[in-house]
Amino acid sequence: MQHATQSTNLADILERVLDKGIVIAGDITVSLADVELLNIKVRLLVASVDKAMSIGINWWESDPTLSSKAQQIEEENQLLRRRLDRLETRLGVAT
Repeated sequence: MQHATQSTNLADILERVLDKGIVIAGDITVSLADVELLNIKVRLLVASVDKAMSIGINWWESDPTLSSKAQQIEEENQLLRRRLDRLETRLGVAT
């Protein structure tokens, strides 16, 4: 007795998902007597970096916790803000 089964391993499935991408979206709302107390929007995208960038998603490039360049820019911005505050204080400029 033979059984014909199509075998797809996990690596093939993962490759397809990362190549095409998959989006999972959902909303959770908690209300009491028609008063909305809590609203949570959940959006999950699973895709390869190349696929994400091709559809315009690249938030990790500017997130200071993930990108050393973004962290450097954030530190520079803080330094410049402190310098500007000192200059405005010396000049008596109100902010």
